[in-house]
Amino acid sequence: MLIHLKKDILLEEAKKIADELKAVLIEKDEIVLVTPSKLQELPAHLQSKVSLAVAVPNDIQLASRKYKDEVRSIKFSNFEIGGESNSTVMISGPCSVETEEQIEQAAKFCLEQGVKVLRAGCYKPRTSPYSFQGLGLEGLKLLAKMREKYGLHIITEVRDASHIEEVIEYADIIQIGAKAMYDQGILRRCGKARKPILLKRGFGSTLQEFVQAAEFILSGGNDQVILCERGIRTFETNTRFTLDLCGISFLKENTNLPIILDPSHAMGYAYGVADLSRACVAMGVEGLLIESHPRPKEAWSDAAQQLDFKQFAALNASLKAVANAVGRQMT
Repeated sequence: MLIHLKKDILLEEAKKIADELKAVLIEKDEIVLVTPSKLQELPAHLQSKVSLAVAVPNDIQLASRKYKDEVRSIKFSNFEIGGESNSTVMISGPCSVETEEQIEQAAKFCLEQGVKVLRAGCYKPRTSPYSFQGLGLEGLKLLAKMREKYGLHIITEVRDASHIEEVIEYADIIQIGAKAMYDQGILRRCGKARKPILLKRGFGSTLQEFVQAAEFILSGGNDQVILCERGIRTFETNTRFTLDLCGISFLKENTNLPIILDPSHAMGYAYGVADLSRACVAMGVEGLLIESHPRPKEAWSDAAQQLDFKQFAALNASLKAVANAVGRQMT
């Protein structure tokens, strides 16, 4: 249950009520208590202290449309993710920052294509210890340099708690990757951050588990959370993962968080990214994350799935018509 206390309830009393109900207390413009979902009725002795009480059937609570029916808005200087913008935001860039030359080529290309958010990994959670692990802090500094030089916003991934403060300092949007979705140290720290968080679904996670991970961030006081579907592991082996568009329908119907899709990681091969991207846009989602690289065959990580600049430009042009057909626009 979500409980808004009346404005004349002082913090000390609110804490006592939270303890009584075993609730998480969120102190922002007003005091909000989030109880375990098994509480479905407000105790009678508290009714005079409450301005709003919303019962939800499970622990998708702050993210629930039963609580807030409209999609949450995350605003930047020159665009918006979610809200009433009817925009689908394009995010692009290479899998990893490799060299200054490479990331500058990517930044220039994004600017030419009207892409406002540059993505690239600096701390890479690789499956093999012998694969490229990212440039770390050096990579973050290169991304910051591209932001200053080209006016782009940057998104990059936090791999584990050892470098989370660096990522929070440098990034405009903090990405929690699929392999870190369950890391409560990362989730709780991002809940205290005051920057947008893009949370990727773990490839073996249910939709309930995915959104409950987002609840850790929301309950920490950070309401700037974006969900990202990037494919789940199924029995199929001819694609890297399976993009769960059925799951996207569920998230759109039941949650109030902006949704971004990542067809690059789902497909795993560049040849399928364009078709999947068009399908994603047709679903009316708030964003796309597509990997592009000046020379994909030479990429230090995920070479097979990254589009070259010619492929990306053709795809980007085709998406405008799809967006218009469903009453949206590409940003």
